[in-house]
Amino acid sequence: METFRRFTKPVSYVVTAGMLALSLHLPVASATMVGTEAVVYAAQIQQQRSRIHEALSRQEVTGKLVSLGVDPAQVQARVDALTDDEAQRLAESLDKMPAGGDVVGALVLIFIVLLVTDLLGLTHMFPFTNKGSARP
Repeated sequence: METFRRFTKPVSYVVTAGMLALSLHLPVASATMVGTEAVVYAAQIQQQRSRIHEALSRQEVTGKLVSLGVDPAQVQARVDALTDDEAQRLAESLDKMPAGGDVVGALVLIFIVLLVTDLLGLTHMFPFTNKGSARP
């Protein structure tokens, strides 16, 4: 019992100091209101990306991409990697095309987007572009 009393006081100091140290650093939660515009913009971008994916998943488009030597899975990954502005421009250009008609126009647009990303060095998909730093 004597040994227990001798260790009680120092242990209580250590426990008290530990509790104080743990309670000093409390992260502050910063919650702000999310504006309606931000929610609507995010929903629009998501809808535009899904429209692009739907256009790319059509049988004619995937067949043409395969005939050009482009892997459709890579195209889907690149569409996912597009910025919001690029996705918006691509979706707007798809909206301007006639319904169900101009598959070639969509393919040309997708080819241009892929070519630009290749020339900027973000990817290396086409062997005829020797520019860029990304290599397979």
